Amino acid sequence: MKRKCTAIVLAAGAGRRMESKIAKQYMLLADKPVIWYGLQAFEKSPRIEEVILVVGTGEIPYAQKEIVEKYGFSKVSSITEGGEERYLSVKNALDGMEIHEEGYLFIQDGVRPFLTEKIIEDTYQAAVRYGAACAAVPVKDTIKVADEEGFAVATPDRSRLYAVQTPQVFKASLIREAYALLTERKEMLLAQGLAVTDDAMVVELMLKHPIKLVEASYENIKITTPSDMEVAMQFLKRRD
Repeated sequence: MKRKCTAIVLAAGAGRRMESKIAKQYMLLADKPVIWYGLQAFEKSPRIEEVILVVGTGEIPYAQKEIVEKYGFSKVSSITEGGEERYLSVKNALDGMEIHEEGYLFIQDGVRPFLTEKIIEDTYQAAVRYGAACAAVPVKDTIKVADEEGFAVATPDRSRLYAVQTPQVFKASLIREAYALLTERKEMLLAQGLAVTDDAMVVELMLKHPIKLVEASYENIKITTPSDMEVAMQFLKRRD
């Protein structure tokens, strides 16, 4: 059975840690904007039929002209504005699209330039089997849990710790239900001091649905700081 796969690419962040007047998703990495790389991976992927691009307030005309039209991204069917938080950006995208009950949604950080077809396919296959999956890598360092004063209070077993990446992939009906419940319970979560940091967390919290972790790549980094740009340049040089 053919399952429609749609990618939501999040590029609404301001990127304050980048110390640049240009939003990090539009900064040039080699000769292309950072956002180009992820969009290009989805454009080339036979698995993905449609892309929803989420950008910052007032950025739709720029993204349409300077990203979508300039580079010929034919799979980008719509561009929408994001919200103040990541989960609000995803919600805006979900609210503006037609949900295919038997389809699958990929949610991708727009500032992860090293998405590969293998990662796309591996996360998709896991989502088909388990309903929800996300790219991840085992942590390399020992992790400490600190108390409020900065003292170590616990050392989790490193062999069971993963650093979560994107894409995070879900059966469409599952992620839609999870976000509907999040909207209803948002005030309660805020009162409890819970911060929703990724989409897998929404599914975990709202539906108690397990998330399959799919080992991806240590190169699948998120561009956040100037040093990340330097690392990304080295990855690109290594590929040339």
